[in-house]
Amino acid sequence: MKIIYLYQLKYIIVMATFIGDFECKPDAKGRIVLPAAFKKAVGQDNTRFVVRRDLFENCLVLYPYSYWEEELGRLRQKLNPYKREHKQFLRDFFRASAELSLDGNGRFLVPRRLMEQVGVKRDVILVGVDRYIELWSDEAYRAIIDNPAGLAGQAELLLGDSE
Repeated sequence: MKIIYLYQLKYIIVMATFIGDFECKPDAKGRIVLPAAFKKAVGQDNTRFVVRRDLFENCLVLYPYSYWEEELGRLRQKLNPYKREHKQFLRDFFRASAELSLDGNGRFLVPRRLMEQVGVKRDVILVGVDRYIELWSDEAYRAIIDNPAGLAGQAELLLGDSE
């Protein structure tokens, strides 16, 4: 999160925006270097992330910690831990999550169990999706990106005028 000061007394908060996709090769210990564009987006002071399995796709999602806290706020507003279904959802949601930090060289280590759950064997693709980063196995990502007509169809369906 970056704070920009305007006219000495007023300020606005600018959240990180992640864009682009980057091929990454984990080192011998499984650590992944966060691409420079993503490091710049989070800033030097934000080195904590939460990683969790995506709810809809076979990938992992890395949330900068400040955005993760916002997501938790939304969950807490909607869920009641004294309702059985809500409690089960929370258990499943947090079970597929882990906290991680960037080391001094801008590397992070995702727990092996999470990497195995999304089929990562070696290389990964990091994809910037606005306020979070998706982590895909190289094979799974290449299988979903070969549909240029898909984006056009989605844009028309979701953003096109209904009049």
